[in-house]
Amino acid sequence: MQQFDYHNPTHIVFGQDRLAELDKLVPADAHVMVLYGGGSVQRNGTLEKVRQGLGQRRVTEFAGIEPNPRFDTLMKAVEVVRRDGVDFLLAVGGGSVMDGTKFVAAAAPYAGEESDLLKSGFTPIPISEALPLATVATLPATGSEMNMGAVVSHEGGKFPVMSPLLFPRFSFLDPTLTFTLPAHQVANGIVDAFVHVVEQYVTFPVGAQVQDRTAEGILRALIEVGPQTLANPNDYDARANLMWSATCALNGFIGAGVPHDWSTHMIGHELTALFGIDHAQTLAIVLPSLWRVRQEQKRAKLLQYAERVWDIREGSDEQRIELAIERTQSFFESLGVKTRLSDYGVRAEQIDEVVEALTAHGMVALSETGDLTPEISREILQGAY
Repeated sequence: MQQFDYHNPTHIVFGQDRLAELDKLVPADAHVMVLYGGGSVQRNGTLEKVRQGLGQRRVTEFAGIEPNPRFDTLMKAVEVVRRDGVDFLLAVGGGSVMDGTKFVAAAAPYAGEESDLLKSGFTPIPISEALPLATVATLPATGSEMNMGAVVSHEGGKFPVMSPLLFPRFSFLDPTLTFTLPAHQVANGIVDAFVHVVEQYVTFPVGAQVQDRTAEGILRALIEVGPQTLANPNDYDARANLMWSATCALNGFIGAGVPHDWSTHMIGHELTALFGIDHAQTLAIVLPSLWRVRQEQKRAKLLQYAERVWDIREGSDEQRIELAIERTQSFFESLGVKTRLSDYGVRAEQIDEVVEALTAHGMVALSETGDLTPEISREILQGAY
């Protein structure tokens, strides 16, 4: 096992009908900005419950944070925060709203050029303070409710924003708030969580038995409860397990002391930026092909994944690996998430645009070993076509 530091300060409030407890957790004298996306949190009553939970506090609302939150939109929120003296942020929504809120928390007190906060990659951004923030999660997918990371879109790219100062102080996870989600959003969330796990798990062995077994448990849970949530949207137990699985997929625990490979995400980000494909759909496109291209580098963990997650124990190494990849691809397809670039109207010659974008954004040494070049990315994309 590799050396690691692990600290996660986020207080999780899990369960049904607990938003009244906001009154106990938000400072009594706070000027709160509630940030959200479209009208769904208004239509389903979540926003009104949040307002009630905040009681008599001064509240400013900021709506319109889009999927793949844009820098320009978030800067409008930053301007309001600075102008009105907001001192506590509350994200109500899915991963994009939570990510956007984290950027606002970092940018509002920042004295430099705010776009510089998009230049650090996976290294913590250069800030010494951030506004306190919390979340009410309405979509199980990204794990942003219990981690220190965000992704912000700007000028045709998607950029990580990371800092220990951006952990939510607390996050409400009420499975019933997800009951009205469209099926395609639920399916996307399942895929997103699944890929978060495997990018910390299907790398190379370092003897981290607790992390491996926990990752395998999350994957098996997603395989089991994912279809259940789609078949019966009001199944509380299935939704509860999906929601907690998505949170645990990226709260740092299974990634402590093990190598990571975020190549699927980095390639996928470019597909979203260039073609508008949903984030999770890009992951479903890239992952199977990446595993086929990189199976020698990932052989030991792919075999472990085949046996422990899919119960594949017979056949040659190559046969077991290929069957595990096929099972993964079939799982995504069974959720209604297509796994080929051609399924989304991307033309073969447009792969060159993706490779050029990866190069322009510095994504030239990806993978757990830093040897995944743009030409290998091209091979992966061609295999995904």
